[in-house]
Amino acid sequence: MAEKFYITTPLYYVNDIPHLGHIFEVIGIDVLARFRRMQGYKVFFMTGTDEHGLKNQKEAERRGVSPQEFVDQMSEMFKSIWQQAEISYDYFIRTTEPRHVKAVIKFFNAVRDNGDIYKGFYEGWYCTPCETFWSESQLTDGNVCPECKRPITRHREEAYFFKLSKYQNWLMEHIKSNADFIKPSFRANEMINSFIKPGLNDLCISRTTVKWGIPVPGDNQHVIYVWFDALINYVSGIGYADDEEQFKEFWPADCHVVGKDILKFHTAIWPAMLKAAGLEPPRQVFGHGFVTIKEEKMSKSKGNIIDPREYFNTYGTDALRYFLLREISYAMDGVFSEEKFKQRYNADLANDLGNLLNRTMAMIRKYNQGRIIRKGDGLSASEQEIIASFGALFQSYETRMPEFEYNVILAQTWDVINLLNKYINDKQPWLLAKDSSRRNELETVLYTVAEGLRSLGSLLYPFMPATAERIWQQLGIEQNIPEVAWSEHRRWGWLPDGTQLREPSPLFPRIE
Repeated sequence: MAEKFYITTPLYYVNDIPHLGHIFEVIGIDVLARFRRMQGYKVFFMTGTDEHGLKNQKEAERRGVSPQEFVDQMSEMFKSIWQQAEISYDYFIRTTEPRHVKAVIKFFNAVRDNGDIYKGFYEGWYCTPCETFWSESQLTDGNVCPECKRPITRHREEAYFFKLSKYQNWLMEHIKSNADFIKPSFRANEMINSFIKPGLNDLCISRTTVKWGIPVPGDNQHVIYVWFDALINYVSGIGYADDEEQFKEFWPADCHVVGKDILKFHTAIWPAMLKAAGLEPPRQVFGHGFVTIKEEKMSKSKGNIIDPREYFNTYGTDALRYFLLREISYAMDGVFSEEKFKQRYNADLANDLGNLLNRTMAMIRKYNQGRIIRKGDGLSASEQEIIASFGALFQSYETRMPEFEYNVILAQTWDVINLLNKYINDKQPWLLAKDSSRRNELETVLYTVAEGLRSLGSLLYPFMPATAERIWQQLGIEQNIPEVAWSEHRRWGWLPDGTQLREPSPLFPRIE
């Protein structure tokens, strides 16, 4: 039976369309999901939209539509952009769908039955855009939100509370005794020192002034706080309340991937909620960095949003997928610039990879009538170096992919692409073709480069799925990449003798 792998994106708030930062996040998750499927795992990859709360209620009012009409429109927008971004999710959850509502009610009751929910009064500072309460001690810059720097208001209302403080010691011990729970590892120290050690306060988990949400079971005057509601998606989407068999198969999650700004919700509040409900915590939470523009995080309020669809439509989806994960370390902040994008597009994609495929196809057509011929003997040190380089590259993928070290992996992949280009230049097949006594050497060179391209298709598939499939198709391979076992992807010499090339097509036309 295949080993399971359950990975999630955070839920995306639907008060605006996805920007480049969202795309950076979700393609990074898609890459690992695709890779695990190639390795034979039974993958469940979940994404979705967070649709309750005051922000969405107010945005719907501004647009003159009902909250449900508004979130329906925006959820479809996210699905459409995810499709264009080639996001291979297995389930798209919405917090307004009946199965999620049913799960939230079941979860709330489980925590309440455990004695961890009580009613009281909340008085404090509230940020409407972030849907977050702040204590006096957390305000470091006057009456503005510590997260978004927008004005906050004083607020007092009756509310239900979750006994988060009860789980402080358990959380501290859990983080310290599970080295892989928070990744990258330096973020674990940040969480302990900045959030848990100063002391956890009980969490306000209901509102009476918001109507757009899930009512507290047995008390319709209260709506469940949007963050408490949204976090439960990770269990509702795999059947917590309606599919016990699937839930048992996939929980606990193997990896929640989130932005570093919401790490506290996923590494402190969510595990404590799960503990209170009698469920296991997730195995890992990975906090990635931000895509910045001129050193500033993208945000609607700053007006520095980049719409990824412009790049998808102009340059192709895979070009943007490649650039973001090659240029920026997934764990850290990184700067996006159009100038750098165009430089990498022309240098890496059009020149290095595109020309490698074009010249290989042209030579096999010219010298072998478009057939891939495998002799398999007389390998020189050059061929042995290439074979060894691919072996090391496959090994690096296996080691680095689970650590989200995408920029390192892609840099190593391009080293091998450059090695293949150098190999062609050194071997000069155009000269070998003029000497009939060196026919065997010519066929070895052409097969080596063709098999190198086949292997590159395997390796690039998680990052650039459409490009990888096009490489295989032009090489004349009948199978689709995900259909082939990982051990076969890894095996040098998999490309069959006699394979007939198909029509060539440039992968990445140069940007002039």
